[in-house]
Amino acid sequence: MRWKIHSERTLYRDQWVHLASADVELPDGRHLDHRLIRTAAPGAGLAIVIDARVLLIWRHRFITDSWGWEIPQGSIRAGEDPATAAAREAEEETGWRAQGPLTPLLYTQPSPGLMTSEHHIYTAHDATHIGQPEDQHESQKIAWVPLADVPALIAKRDIVAGTTIAALCLMLID
Repeated sequence: MRWKIHSERTLYRDQWVHLASADVELPDGRHLDHRLIRTAAPGAGLAIVIDARVLLIWRHRFITDSWGWEIPQGSIRAGEDPATAAAREAEEETGWRAQGPLTPLLYTQPSPGLMTSEHHIYTAHDATHIGQPEDQHESQKIAWVPLADVPALIAKRDIVAGTTIAALCLMLID
């Protein structure tokens, strides 16, 4: 069943986000005034895994006022392919440069009922430490976390970011 959009109006827009209200008709004929968020750029992330350990960043998310482990990820720049963006973001946020090929792991739309956000996640199995992270404001600490510890970290809510959980769970079943 496909919903029909009759109209859409902007509620707010800047270079990062476009918040809109849409008059949406449901298949049974009812109408909803539905909010939607269009994001400016897709995101890319990289899970670097060496010796059954994954490189994660421990960061604070002010929106939810929570701390958690995440894979490094960020926006894809205009003209940049997702794999290049994933490698760049990992290097900027961790100080580790991925070596060798990046392998696509996951494409996800984290909240398609509300926003257009999309994430391209890759894995790498070799990396070189090149120094301090360029983006030192991104995390409190950086660590190589055993993949075997991931289920317990999820259970105790030390990993809550949806894209990170999806990527790590896929790696655990691989």
